[in-house]
Amino acid sequence: MRIKKICLFMVLCLVTLNITAQDYDDADTLSAASEYSSEDNRPWEEKISDRIDALLQSKIFKTSTVGLEIYDLTDNKVLYAYNEQQTMRPASTQKMLTAVTALDRLGGSHEFKTSLYHTGEIANGTLNGSLYCVGGFDPAFGNEDLETFVSAVRTAGIDTILGNICIDLCFKDDKMLGEGWCWDDDNPVLTPLMLNKKDDFIERFTALLEQRGVVINGYLSQERTPSSAQQICLVTHSMDRVLNRMMKNSDNTYAEAMFYQLGSSAEKAKVHFNSIIRKVGLDSKDYYVADGSGLSLYNYVSPHEEVLFLKYAYENKDIFSHLYPSLPIAGVDGTLKSRMRGTHAEGNVRAKTGTVEGVSSLAGYLDAPNGHLICFSIINMGIRRSSTGRNFQNKLCNALCSP
Repeated sequence: MRIKKICLFMVLCLVTLNITAQDYDDADTLSAASEYSSEDNRPWEEKISDRIDALLQSKIFKTSTVGLEIYDLTDNKVLYAYNEQQTMRPASTQKMLTAVTALDRLGGSHEFKTSLYHTGEIANGTLNGSLYCVGGFDPAFGNEDLETFVSAVRTAGIDTILGNICIDLCFKDDKMLGEGWCWDDDNPVLTPLMLNKKDDFIERFTALLEQRGVVINGYLSQERTPSSAQQICLVTHSMDRVLNRMMKNSDNTYAEAMFYQLGSSAEKAKVHFNSIIRKVGLDSKDYYVADGSGLSLYNYVSPHEEVLFLKYAYENKDIFSHLYPSLPIAGVDGTLKSRMRGTHAEGNVRAKTGTVEGVSSLAGYLDAPNGHLICFSIINMGIRRSSTGRNFQNKLCNALCSP
């Protein structure tokens, strides 16, 4: 009997150890949904500092750090800031900076284009020239669009091509990896002519032409399209279509496509980021933009910079009207679909998430209980598990959204 009691005691101890040994974030997921005291009758703004101060006492900050800034857009003032000037890796909140920059530079009516041209004359079903496929870095170009290209060839009366099938990749430089990307990561394709986000456009196009009975006598080549070429097909996808997938799904390929709409190289694209950094009153030399997606190890931003970009977007309605609907909604869709459910933040917080090794981030907007619109940036760095950062962010957002 005594042996059984000892065994039972050991089992209970092991269970207890198992519970307490779980990562901090597992326990805090539950408390994130807890209600704040209804007996606290102070104005909401006065409660916020105490709530965030309490969250910053967490033991996770013995081995990690956080930078954050909470800004009241309605009253035009900072509500709370902590390490907000520190430069940190943004992870995929870099996509928010990319979106704001692209909308500022290109506008919400910008289109992503892929074109088909031909040289020479068409006579009796024969093209006495070549086809030119011109890439505009459209990440949404898919199977149906490829069918449209082939149908355009057939509609033009072409059943034999005496010349070549050429691809024009002049839209961007020939670099296939972003600055600071890890070579062994699952990196996006950086070709301006892609199919379903893959670099096999030309093979699939020629194969489909032949399936539709088109005879190709030439060969495949990479050439710039002559100015005398005639367009026979244009496929476009809207800014909002690309933006929504880029933000809701945190799609890296879509983000890089957006980035390279700003310039044919990363160096040319980042000029426009630096322009906004200066517009909002910061020194662009204090920050660094390496890519559009946040994959790079070299991106460095601060929570304060991210807040100023969000503020800049809010103050420019042509930007905000496209950016705001594209952001994931807590507990509803995108990368926030499973987060903050059962809290005051559910259905309220609209923000871009970010996760890379050692970093978790969140930046966006929420409606405060006092009716004010708030923007915020939170960057957790040095965390062993990304869920640790996510749960801290969930709790902070719940604190901001609770009466």
